Amino acid sequence: MSETFDEQTDRTFLEIASRLEPIDATAPLRKQAYMQLRQAIADADIYGSSHEIRLDERKLTTALGVSRTPVREAITLLEQEGFLRTVPRRGVYIMRKTRREIIEMIHLWAALESMAARLAAERATDEELASLRAMFDSFQHHSPADDIDNYSDANIKFHQAVVELSKSEMILQTLSTIFAHVRAIRRHTISQSDRASRSIADHEEIIDALEARDGELAEAIVRRHSLDLAAFVETNCMALD
Repeated sequence: MSETFDEQTDRTFLEIASRLEPIDATAPLRKQAYMQLRQAIADADIYGSSHEIRLDERKLTTALGVSRTPVREAITLLEQEGFLRTVPRRGVYIMRKTRREIIEMIHLWAALESMAARLAAERATDEELASLRAMFDSFQHHSPADDIDNYSDANIKFHQAVVELSKSEMILQTLSTIFAHVRAIRRHTISQSDRASRSIADHEEIIDALEARDGELAEAIVRRHSLDLAAFVETNCMALD
């Protein structure tokens, strides 16, 4: 039996709420609530259904162990970043990006991550580059499709790590919000059309280029890899419109 609208939205909200932990009262509450909510939204499969996903403020405050004030302040910040929208007399809803918006974000990500890869080839230590390869050690003896959830997590961490190894604060700051949006669509698409197997092959090529200190090649492979995702979304994610 297929899920009803309410069952689907409740399931997604519960997935988000389950990722939240009680906040440390000794640190700024608004920032902690904001960081936890943004992370939970980015980690959730918000594109798995076209139904609206409503957040329950009361349940969020319970999960975080704080009053409504820091939760509402966090919601305001997340609205400004395009993650949430408040509908008067109805509540707070997760904002899904349209297919065109997602493609444009991926294009921007491709430009900056590819530049980050070029810089990483120059700036990262041998040990730091070795840590990239270690992310996929557990997938050497079986297909990533056999453990798609863990591979999805490793895939996302890999792309974030490449950007961090650029050691460019400007690129990191610029991509921070974009990455949180793009990771949701990466998570949604990684299990489709054998993308996981092709993804790990691309990652190996990227790591090879970085270890060879070939910044130009690393830049080209990373750009192609991201643009392949944009092309996949263009062709296969019509439901996002």
